[in-house]
Amino acid sequence: MSDRPNVYAGVPLDRAALRRKNEAWLTEAWHSPDARILPVWQSRSFVTGPADAARVVLVPAGAALEAVPIFLGLLDEAPIFAVDLSILESPETLPALQDLGRFEDLRSVGPLMPEDEAALCAYARGMAWWNARHRFCGVCGAPAASAEAGHVRICTDPACATHHFPRTDPAVIMLVHDGGDRMVLGRQSRFPPGMHSVLAGFVEPGESLEEAVIREVREEVGLTVTDVRYQSSQPWPFPSSLMLGFTARATSFDIETGQDELESAHWYDRAMLRDLVPSEEFRLPRRDSIAHRLVAEWIAAG
Repeated sequence: MSDRPNVYAGVPLDRAALRRKNEAWLTEAWHSPDARILPVWQSRSFVTGPADAARVVLVPAGAALEAVPIFLGLLDEAPIFAVDLSILESPETLPALQDLGRFEDLRSVGPLMPEDEAALCAYARGMAWWNARHRFCGVCGAPAASAEAGHVRICTDPACATHHFPRTDPAVIMLVHDGGDRMVLGRQSRFPPGMHSVLAGFVEPGESLEEAVIREVREEVGLTVTDVRYQSSQPWPFPSSLMLGFTARATSFDIETGQDELESAHWYDRAMLRDLVPSEEFRLPRRDSIAHRLVAEWIAAG
């Protein structure tokens, strides 16, 4: 197993979490000539360059962007902030952004960006998404104000004053094999044409990761598994998941797909997958996903 981080992991920042509570420092950082801003618009990232080689645009400090800043961290001691411009209809026309770049869906350009820049965009996207969807307290319904540079939202009702923190939903994603040269791939109806992937599902309350792997495999394809082994993890900000990758060895082999789960699922031979030419009929998951890495490393190990 490679030690390299998955795509969207490895954010090249010192998150400087202790600075988030220091309002004086944050104000100074926001107005620093060294500060840089990552604009986000409707969960899209601000990039330049061709679609197959996009680069992130860091807007210089002092840009007239009317938005609540979210402090992301320090890049070579320079403060980096995200701002969400989703309230605007055409943010590219702002004088501070005009002719600098365009807003693109990270799912389209992220796989082809430098990995550290894709990770930075993913971090900014995730923080902007969470703040936009937690404007009100989930306990009492009062407005929730941004605090600690966008990393906390606090209920403005003094009788409640609940603190809300950025949410990440843990999901297990697992490659099920037979202990030999076969593995399971399934397909959901919402997948792009021809795409097949490994199994996955969200972790439920009161459940360990290993238990989630066993339950999800049983629910999706009717197999029992053992030898559950952790592989690696990946932040997946589409919109707010943490994918926890595993392998698991099947102890039963007759696949039965549930009506509410997969469209289809089958065993596939390692040799067939190694020689696969992707097509509209059959292809593996997108290359920026941990699913693709799980499959690729399993193929390479045989």
